[in-house]
Amino acid sequence: MGLKSENLKMVGKLGVITLGMFAFGYALVPMYKAICEATGINVLAVGEQQVPGNSARVPANSQVDLSRTITVEFDTNARGPWLFKPAVRSVQVHPGEMKTVMYEFQNVQDRVMSAQAIPSYAPKQAMSHFNKLECFCFSQYTLQPGEKKEWPVVFVIDSKLPKDVTTITLSYTFFEVGGKIPAAPQDVAHRLAVPADGQVRSKGAV
Repeated sequence: MGLKSENLKMVGKLGVITLGMFAFGYALVPMYKAICEATGINVLAVGEQQVPGNSARVPANSQVDLSRTITVEFDTNARGPWLFKPAVRSVQVHPGEMKTVMYEFQNVQDRVMSAQAIPSYAPKQAMSHFNKLECFCFSQYTLQPGEKKEWPVVFVIDSKLPKDVTTITLSYTFFEVGGKIPAAPQDVAHRLAVPADGQVRSKGAV
């Protein structure tokens, strides 16, 4: 009886220890999150940060300025037989907020084509504050006849963007690689101010 009693006591102790270990492990996650929130550490996993469409996610060690809202407009030009357009024409973001915008491409020719995109910005001073984390403009791409692709632009606007800048136009020109590479498009703001009829309208004109 003595041995059986000792065995039962041992089993009971082991059961208590096991339950305690489970409880401790379960409590670690909220404890870790609470510590990170208190110290300002970003607890978002790297893999989650890189998922397209996670517009509210921010890179580590960055702060989102919720007091400011910037409108980012997207303009595209295709120098060659391409279909090239953004999935959306504009978005609104806060400085420090990471945003993903998809672009659609299609080679409408009956031959293989290679191409690359050149970006430009308006106003010009926005360029140094427009940080692209991922962009199709970093590389050249080859598309088969009729092939369609979607590529992302992932960006963050620096919180040091001048206060008077509330709208940024990001323009891409997509051209075929092989011939003479064209210069970057002329100032986007000037192009947008000159309508198709060639008449320059003053500010505020409808």
